[in-house]
Formats: sequence, C-alpha cells, structure tokens
Amino acid sequence: MAMTLRPTEDQQARIAKAAEIEGKSMHQFILDAALDAAARRERRRDELLAQIIAEDAGALDRLAHA
Repeated sequence: MAMTLRPTEDQQARIAKAAEIEGKSMHQFILDAALDAAARRERRRDELLAQIIAEDAGALDRLAHA
C-alpha cells in the first residue's frame, strides 16, 4: 500500500537530519520509527494483559468454570 506523508518544512528538516545521522534514507527512517512504535505498543499491551491475568487469576478461573 502506497502512502504519502505531508510533513511541515520543519518536520521534514528534522526527519532528514535524524535520518542522515543514522545513515538511513528518510523513507527507511520513518518506516523504522513506525515499526518501533508499533512494537512498543504491542509490548505494552502484552504487559498489561499479563498484569490483568495475574491480578485477576481467581476471577478468571471462576469464570472459566462457571
């Protein structure tokens, strides 16, 4: 799926500088940043689910056997 981003001039300049520092194209820099953000979100979701399961194990067990 093709996408078009329309950053402001300031945003584009900041992205270009960061990409250059990392030795990446702007395309690769943005793609990596998006994938990193998605991975962080997935890890946080998994942490929260594990916390809920641990804290509510008794209730979940009762529901499973109701």
